[in-house]
Amino acid sequence: MSTILNDIDQRIGARIRTEREKRGWSLTDLAEKSGVSRAMVYKVERGESSPTATLLAKLSGAFNLSMSALLLLAEKHEERLVRAADQPVWVDPQSGYVRRHVSPTSDFPLDLVRVDLPAGAEIPMPAAAYSFLRQLIWLQEGELVFIEGGARHEMKPGDCLELGPPCDCVFKNESSQSCTYAVIVVRKD
Repeated sequence: MSTILNDIDQRIGARIRTEREKRGWSLTDLAEKSGVSRAMVYKVERGESSPTATLLAKLSGAFNLSMSALLLLAEKHEERLVRAADQPVWVDPQSGYVRRHVSPTSDFPLDLVRVDLPAGAEIPMPAAAYSFLRQLIWLQEGELVFIEGGARHEMKPGDCLELGPPCDCVFKNESSQSCTYAVIVVRKD
């Protein structure tokens, strides 16, 4: 697992550059489409800056990809059985949010992601990150507040929420303990 953590910033940066170049976009084009500064896009692409969850959501939305799909492309592994020690892990440097991609990479149209959200953390996600997929949030431990547009969903362990139409959202842990939840992403291919 430590090897994955050590090179994930370079792999994410390389994937962002690949997606940008595949579309024939300049750094400026991606900056304008994502709302992320050109300088920050440059640093992320070179692996010189560890991107936050919010920044990745903006960049992936510009590509019409979910954050999960973008990270999956960066984390690519080919095994049908992915051992816990080999599951790609990414840590948001701003909030301490820990994302573990649990499911194997395949053409199966579902991704399973485990998230550990520290106490007091708040992760905003723009509507663009949700416009081309369906998601469920299944709370495993702790408490999670999910703000979906104007709706506030207070979740307890075992609760499962299907996300509605795309809108700006916020994952919030207002408690004094970390929470763990699964995000089930169904890709619309």
